[in-house]
Amino acid sequence: MRRFALAAALAATLPAQAAELGDDGLHKPDWLRETFKDLREDLAEANAEGKRLMVTFEQRGCIYCTKMHAEVFPDPEIEALIRDHYFVVQMNLFGDTEVTDFDGTKLTEKQAAMRWGVMFTPTLMFFPEQVPEGMTAQQAAVASMPGAFGKGTTAALLTWVRDHGYQSGENFQKFVAQRMNAAD
Repeated sequence: MRRFALAAALAATLPAQAAELGDDGLHKPDWLRETFKDLREDLAEANAEGKRLMVTFEQRGCIYCTKMHAEVFPDPEIEALIRDHYFVVQMNLFGDTEVTDFDGTKLTEKQAAMRWGVMFTPTLMFFPEQVPEGMTAQQAAVASMPGAFGKGTTAALLTWVRDHGYQSGENFQKFVAQRMNAAD
């Protein structure tokens, strides 16, 4: 019995495992969507499911991507927010897969990253339910999270975007502070 208790205690101290890696070296949690990476189609599909479109840029060997997939995304609150409210499309910062921007421009993932100003991985980009014709993803994004953040900030951002905090003019940093103060 003691051995079991010791093994259970040791297991509880080990970090969670990140999602499995795909052939491209990127993490592949089961909530990712395999699409043709046409943002217009992805947005329509997200809307049909009553979800928000989120694009995540990652790269092979990214220690911060691993941190997000091992420590942040598996958190029950965050995982539920993603599964219940987001349609997530993954892009490779240095990938060659064709992407179609909202304005119809076709480019590779790495060209899209440059066009949209994505410099860090992971970067999460969030989009409104409707994107005016002729807009690019960078112009349309309602929020972008460049880099790895902790559970609190990530959960707050997922909640703030879901609840349209950006439309009411609610400052995200004040929203985070209010959540932290409420938790105390």
